[in-house]
Amino acid sequence: MKYAPEEARRFIHKKLIGPPLGLLTIAAAVKNHDVTVFDTKGEYDLDSNAPPLVVLVKDLMEKHRPHVVGVTVITSEFDYAIDIFRTVKKVDPSVLTVAGGLHATLCPGDFRDPSVDLVIPGPGADLFRMVVEALESGKPFKLIPGLWVNSGHDLSKNSGKQPMIDAAGSGFVMPDRSHLHRWIDTYKVGNSPWPSTYIFTSLGCPYKCTFCSIWGQFRGKYYQRTIESLITELKSIDEYPIVRFADANTVVDARFMIDLFDRIEKEGIKKTFIMDIRADVAAHRPDIIEKLARGGLKVVICGFESFRDEELKRYRKESPAYDNHLAVKVFEQNGIMVRGNYVIPNDYTVADFEAMAAYSDQNRVVYAGYTILTPLPGTVFYQQVREQIVDHDYRKYNFFNSVMKTRLPHDEFHARVGALWLIKKGTDVI
Repeated sequence: MKYAPEEARRFIHKKLIGPPLGLLTIAAAVKNHDVTVFDTKGEYDLDSNAPPLVVLVKDLMEKHRPHVVGVTVITSEFDYAIDIFRTVKKVDPSVLTVAGGLHATLCPGDFRDPSVDLVIPGPGADLFRMVVEALESGKPFKLIPGLWVNSGHDLSKNSGKQPMIDAAGSGFVMPDRSHLHRWIDTYKVGNSPWPSTYIFTSLGCPYKCTFCSIWGQFRGKYYQRTIESLITELKSIDEYPIVRFADANTVVDARFMIDLFDRIEKEGIKKTFIMDIRADVAAHRPDIIEKLARGGLKVVICGFESFRDEELKRYRKESPAYDNHLAVKVFEQNGIMVRGNYVIPNDYTVADFEAMAAYSDQNRVVYAGYTILTPLPGTVFYQQVREQIVDHDYRKYNFFNSVMKTRLPHDEFHARVGALWLIKKGTDVI
């Protein structure tokens, strides 16, 4: 973010930490085949002098000679995914290319590039297995319900009812982390010497914030894993002392979390935990936060979003601003470091920025994030403001560029967002 103060840039540009949990699940779903997982982020973190993406892909193609290449895609990485697919087809046009992930779920129609053969929406482990089995047996992909197929003339969704598979329950596939050993030393949070991994305890979200894509990805449904499943997975990851729960909201079912941490204590599992917890949960159930802290919770990511109730209502946040203040106190009383995240609307004036800075300064947390309110395709917010979007370059849908016209001059708006990143207690970022 070129408009940020020099001292703030390292906080803004810090890469997200964590292995690609989705790809590891896909790999486990087809474990009876020869599978290679490649983490591009991990590779560049491991070797900053690694060759350009196109060269990496060509090298992988020549080394492994795959029959299928799958890429998981989020909006800001869409163009790079297409680059990968095009490179694959240039090296070997016969290779089957498959797109999956968040953007493929919410915007499958975007994948009309001729380099993309199939698009798998939703939790895709079972559909991907069906694709591989169809390829093996010579059956047409048109027989797989819910799959998007590129006919060479257009991209269309197969008819038929897609099988409802509870990926958090009976359809859960244990991720195969053995594919990650090359990059394990890159999966570290802040200054920690120990690697961390993701585990999800649930999928989806019962809340419906307008700017969030998670509940839309799961059609508003919420799926909770079983305690036995989680205990089995926690016991299998001794090489990861730090566990980042990859839930939209870790504490939705309070009774479940209490029972889970009772089992963690009983089984003698010692981990450092990182979770996403809503401010209203911490404000009104400090007893749960205290229990989680005793069980190893050390860091919380909390979506404050705004300091104004009218903005929170506009986002359908369902948590008043005062809960942010109460939550910070509860977390700090339990020795938990807080990453508090705010979203900055494009219509902020100088007075708005000054008010935001004053509030954040009075409610400082160890780490703070200030991201620009972004209309991610597939969200309610995107539908509300789509006519106001002036920049459709998906690479800028990364929360650090306003893709709508700003009330302040463009440069001043972004500079003021960057300056907010200095308002915090800590010296690092997670």
